[in-house]
Amino acid sequence: MSTATAHTAQSSLYEKRTAIYQQEVDGFWQRLRAALLIALAGLYLVLPWVNHGQRQAVWFDLPARKFHVFAVTFWPQDFILVTLLMIAGAFGLFFFTNMAGRLWCGFGCPQTVWTKFFMWIEWFTEGDRNQRILLDRRPWSLRKLSRKAAKHAGWLVTCAAVGFTFVGYFEPIRDLLPRIAAGDVTGSEAVFLAIASLALYFDAGFMREQICRYACPYARFQGAMFDRHTWTIFYDPRRGEPRGHRGRSVERAKAGLGDCIGCGVCVYVCPTGIDIRNGTQSDCIGCAACIDACDQVMDKMSYPRGLVRFATEAIIEGEAPRLVRPRLLAYGALFSVVLAVFAVMLAARVPLQLDVLRDRARLYRVTGDGSVENVYVLKILNMDQRDHVYAIELGAIGNGVGSHSIVLEGSSRASVAAGDVREVSVRLRAPVSTPAVVSTSVDFLVRALDDPDLVVTEDSRFLAPAAASH
Repeated sequence: MSTATAHTAQSSLYEKRTAIYQQEVDGFWQRLRAALLIALAGLYLVLPWVNHGQRQAVWFDLPARKFHVFAVTFWPQDFILVTLLMIAGAFGLFFFTNMAGRLWCGFGCPQTVWTKFFMWIEWFTEGDRNQRILLDRRPWSLRKLSRKAAKHAGWLVTCAAVGFTFVGYFEPIRDLLPRIAAGDVTGSEAVFLAIASLALYFDAGFMREQICRYACPYARFQGAMFDRHTWTIFYDPRRGEPRGHRGRSVERAKAGLGDCIGCGVCVYVCPTGIDIRNGTQSDCIGCAACIDACDQVMDKMSYPRGLVRFATEAIIEGEAPRLVRPRLLAYGALFSVVLAVFAVMLAARVPLQLDVLRDRARLYRVTGDGSVENVYVLKILNMDQRDHVYAIELGAIGNGVGSHSIVLEGSSRASVAAGDVREVSVRLRAPVSTPAVVSTSVDFLVRALDDPDLVVTEDSRFLAPAAASH
């Protein structure tokens, strides 16, 4: 390969970012999008301040390895539930992508939410598209410096609020705020505050569409979930071509032109800078800004709306829409099944765990009166959000000879605080007159005295010397 060829190949792989000056546009889809983005941002900022009982409603308590989500507390033992929820989320994303394209990217993704807020600040401080282009081309002056400073100040305030709230999901936010005001934060808290704030500053302020294009894995595989009947944003070339500039008084039929007047507004309003007229592209995030912009142009030209619209490839080619299809049904079924399994397991989940540990130093002990004794440590984990007093009982026993005479000795009650673990030592004894078997299965039962639904059993073994069975 020649030097020139190698240089060309390298240039095509590493493209320098070109600044995108997005133009603000109003319309049905942008008003809906703004309402959703504000609602999502508001939910994110407000949720940590909501209390459930005496604690923060949503709190990921990493040191204690507990995730509190309103009335439910997830423990490491609930890993299967978290896994099921993530799998359901993946199938749900596949389902909605196959049905309606990248609506998540344009209307719900956190990247989109905060980037839009940054753009609003940019439009407020520097003006719309043409004003920002002129401002960047002008030499530095007091006016330019003040506008740039105001923009970055607004960005940094937003970053501080978002970063503080992010840390507030992991540290009690009502305690965190006064400690920050007093400068009384730990080193790890300060690091996380700085990382969360600066990551958003560089992401939403400078990288923006680069994240969607290169960093987001969803953009890379979402095309594999599309088919000819996926609803997404399309330009209708049968209506729009051939393009050509013209005035309102020009009759497009006589001029041999389509509805597209070549104004380029659909490109100016795109946050990723693509031209939707070139067809469906992986960089399109489905924000529908081009639809609102094109509809306004069509209104001014007295043309029908919908030159750029939500449609399917089949509809654009003149075929009938097809909502029900095998792939969509498969994704929907998998999503529904996994979500149903998660719901059933969550409903059947008992917030109580029992671990039975045998005394490993001595498998059994023969007492002075000749009876056989086994010692156990019961670890009772109260995963509920209330304190409970538990009764400790002996449950089912194996069918060994004389096993019906095995009795429980030691503590029969245990008080365990919410979210706490208590170890209780108990003994099982087979009287001297009982010819106990060498190994007998036994079940320990723990139940809450104030809640009959909080019951859990755990099996173990009762061991005796072989001589005891003679």
